[in-house]
Amino acid sequence: MNKAELIDAMASHSGLTKADAKKALDAFIGATTGALKKGGRVALVGFGSFSVSKRESRKGRNPQTGKEITIPAKKVVKFKAGAELAKVVK
Repeated sequence: MNKAELIDAMASHSGLTKADAKKALDAFIGATTGALKKGGRVALVGFGSFSVSKRESRKGRNPQTGKEITIPAKKVVKFKAGAELAKVVK
């Protein structure tokens, strides 16, 4: 499902217009991005939670040359599915 299909689904399930569903989705994405950028966590009970985790630097290999390289540390976004979502997908 892409963004346009998600907007269509949100509009049909909620009775909103597609324009309002797009605004709602964009607002959710913006609020979630803002919270994660500040190092926060976004938890949606039953669905799951988004959080930021620090990944330490590590050794890797260049696949073309086989030479060992250092992969720098960085922050990554993680999603952990909630119990209800995991149960439905099971």
